[in-house]
Amino acid sequence: MAWVFLIIGIFLEVLGTTFLKLSDGFNNLVPSILMFVFWGSGFGFLSFALRKIDISVAYAIWSGTGIAFMAVVGIIWFGEVVSTLKIVSISLIILGVIGLNFVTDSHSLPQPEKETTAPPTIEDGAPES
Repeated sequence: MAWVFLIIGIFLEVLGTTFLKLSDGFNNLVPSILMFVFWGSGFGFLSFALRKIDISVAYAIWSGTGIAFMAVVGIIWFGEVVSTLKIVSISLIILGVIGLNFVTDSHSLPQPEKETTAPPTIEDGAPES
């Protein structure tokens, strides 16, 4: 379920960023309000995802995927210029996100457990103060 929360959060963040562009520097009220609503909701879903996904992996996927989606939105919706360098760069971001999907708890090395010891008690022979 954490991955579903992350995907929803990314989608909401992309919507928020799209409305940031449509707000025209906060001159348009409705897109400005929607930007805050979508960004706030997106970060809420990201926080739910962080319950189970390492923050380094989740945030890298969040930001990398968001960048790639926003580049596509910019090209398709806002008519931004497409260049070879832009396509190669977005492809590298996507490859990085795919690579990070292999760095999950199931693929990482087990971490040693920390030993916790209680302080010695009088029954254990600890000196009295």
